[in-house]
Amino acid sequence: MSANHILVVDDEPDIRDTVQDILADEGYAVVCAENGEAARHALRERRPDLVLLDIWMPDLDGISLLKEWAEDDGLPCPVIMMSGHGNVETAVEATRLGAYDFLEKPLSMAKLLLTVERALEADKLARENVGLRRRVPLVHEPAGRSAVMQRLREQVKRIALHDTWVLITGEAGSGRETFARYLHAQSGRRERPFVDLGVSAIARGNAARELFGSEEGGHLHYGSLEQAAGGTLLLDEVADMDLEAQTQLLGALDTGSFLRVGGSEPVAIDVRIIAVTQHDLKEEVRAGSFREDLFYHLNVVPLQIPPLREHAEDIPDLLNHFVDYFATHEKLPYRRFSVGAQNFLRNYPWPGNIRELKNLVQRVLILGAGDEIAQNEVEAALGSALPLPAQPLEGLVSFDQPLRSAREQFEKAYLEYQLDKHAGNVSKMAKDAGMERTHLYRKLRSLGIEIKERR
Repeated sequence: MSANHILVVDDEPDIRDTVQDILADEGYAVVCAENGEAARHALRERRPDLVLLDIWMPDLDGISLLKEWAEDDGLPCPVIMMSGHGNVETAVEATRLGAYDFLEKPLSMAKLLLTVERALEADKLARENVGLRRRVPLVHEPAGRSAVMQRLREQVKRIALHDTWVLITGEAGSGRETFARYLHAQSGRRERPFVDLGVSAIARGNAARELFGSEEGGHLHYGSLEQAAGGTLLLDEVADMDLEAQTQLLGALDTGSFLRVGGSEPVAIDVRIIAVTQHDLKEEVRAGSFREDLFYHLNVVPLQIPPLREHAEDIPDLLNHFVDYFATHEKLPYRRFSVGAQNFLRNYPWPGNIRELKNLVQRVLILGAGDEIAQNEVEAALGSALPLPAQPLEGLVSFDQPLRSAREQFEKAYLEYQLDKHAGNVSKMAKDAGMERTHLYRKLRSLGIEIKERR
């Protein structure tokens, strides 16, 4: 695992050397800069985890440098100011600009180490809290006592021992990100960042900036690869990445480094990549929408997460887990599911998987009353989520037309139903329809059915 990377900026060689030696003895990776310009260059070379910044320097004072960083994307990391000529106004200004703390010279090395440790811990907690607000709940160990879940947890623990890349597949809501975070928590990178990049949320043409960062217009922006330095980068729905971004990512993986947009100095990659998708990437490769060489880069270790309907025996444990979670973290009333409700839910098909179950638990805790959740309350809460009965053929096809037109109309309705049923997964669709995939692609094109619109 990579050590925390600390940048020491001070124009006095003795202080730089002393601080560097003490921090290195504590296991930190330390680089030094003798002035403001050297500090700018160090930040372009690599994003630090913490900066110790002197205020009075000959070329550019620390407050001006702090203001410059704050005006970019915000401070890149915690900054601790140092000065032998500080005053209250300077300390207030540094705090206003986002500095974590202010240390007076001559430095107390015990206080320095304590402040560095606290700053790094506070930054880690702040990043975890952002993750908690975005993704609720964060499950450190996936719930469930079924044989399949026990086997998956053991498999993840074995994978975590090796610093290899992983491709996690499975239906939406099945717990893919939970397993990605569990893998990170079991690995040697657990103390370093876990960064989640939602590929489908990136505007087309902007993926390079999000992945690699930029140095445009004099402003420095760190991309996800640098934000996750030493830790784990999750590429969520990697199948949605456009071909140009795939090519750029592949080049970075091949060389072990990348250039920021507008930059000229290569930045080394030190990160485990976990790619997640609900689609069959082999099918995407055959369809020409995903690069085969990138697929083999990402697919070093595949991990398939089953849908909830394939381990329905875990539903009671999952219900209890989410009731406990919402009662503890959102102060919702504690209620228990009746045996009849549990049996009903074990036989429900769960098209939305664990995410749907979590939403159901939250809904009945908010809207219901009483200690017990009965089956009729569960059925009412599911509402329109219950599967609709199949439509009769007369409702899909007009019989008052030539046979060929009726056949095409039925085929289109049938294939659109299969696409929706499998969320655009052509491999599963071909298996259900009993068709060869190449023939199926041709048939979809001939009927004017767009696959990606269903995904």
